[in-house]
Amino acid sequence: MTAASLVARCVHGLEPTVAAEVLRRGLGVITHIGHREVRFRVARSPAPPGLIGDLRTADDVFLLAAQGSDVGVSRKGAAALAGLAGAADLAVLARLRRHYGGLGAITGVEVSASFLGRRNFTRYDVEDAVGHALAARLGVAYHSRRGGAPPPGHSGWRVTLDGERATLLLRIAERPLHRRAYKRRSVPGTMHPPVAAAMVAMAGIEPGDTVLDPCCGAGTLLIEAVRQRPGIRAHGFDLAWQAVAAARENAAGLPVAVTLADAGRLPVPDGVADRVLANPPWGGQVAPGGLLAASAGRWWAELRRVLAPGGTAVVLLPGVGELPLGISQGLTPVHLQRVRVAGAESFLVRWTAPRLG
Repeated sequence: MTAASLVARCVHGLEPTVAAEVLRRGLGVITHIGHREVRFRVARSPAPPGLIGDLRTADDVFLLAAQGSDVGVSRKGAAALAGLAGAADLAVLARLRRHYGGLGAITGVEVSASFLGRRNFTRYDVEDAVGHALAARLGVAYHSRRGGAPPPGHSGWRVTLDGERATLLLRIAERPLHRRAYKRRSVPGTMHPPVAAAMVAMAGIEPGDTVLDPCCGAGTLLIEAVRQRPGIRAHGFDLAWQAVAAARENAAGLPVAVTLADAGRLPVPDGVADRVLANPPWGGQVAPGGLLAASAGRWWAELRRVLAPGGTAVVLLPGVGELPLGISQGLTPVHLQRVRVAGAESFLVRWTAPRLG
């Protein structure tokens, strides 16, 4: 099997996290880290193919199909991108996709596009130029995203323009990796699974740890935790019955306990949590309720209470203005990572509680 060049797409800010996961899993050698992407070359005798599709911190993984120079800003440039379709070795791509766990046959075509900087064309212009050319070569139908989401069974292609390169990619899996099969129900403010997976990796969870999520929503953080770190004790709490029901359904069959409770007064003893993972209701998509509605400081005080001496918390913050509240409770921020979630700048912060003595 020919060595493959793969591209993992991700949330902006998680590029180093994705690269670290690729290396930790022994999937290949990193060849480039760019805006929202990590490129890596797989060895001729790679780890089991299924591992490629199980990258937890990546939004999606693609085969590198073709690349050339960025076409610039003119409308003519969008049409010229059809040349990428002509440069792709479709037979080799089909074999590689099958080897790494995807479908072998390349059926109907759908294309998504993204680019950096302002252009005199739209993403749809790019998608249609490349999509029509690919469909003509393959002898299959093309579905334009101008008409909405594609029907099932269409192979997913992606075009990116980063100011230097134009790149054509072929998705390995049938659907994007961030669409987790367990996510049967959602609630407002639910976590993006790859971001949740990055928080789990940042927390350094060990087998046997007790892991809490005081505002668990649909349960994404704890589900990612038990999938990455089997043998832990995972407990989620939420003030809303709808969230508790969603988390229980999503976590069905997994060792995750979910309880209706106020994050400002959790029904657990002091110092019970080795790790806390949390995306608290800061007032964006979800307004704080219960005891947190009166004071954000109450959340930090309760976090400090439940953390074991030397314990670790990883919290998604909407800005650095929240840091003094955590510090005032004796927590120490030891790592800060800026990410862009749902179009907004946010921060992943790892905190440690003081040790005894």
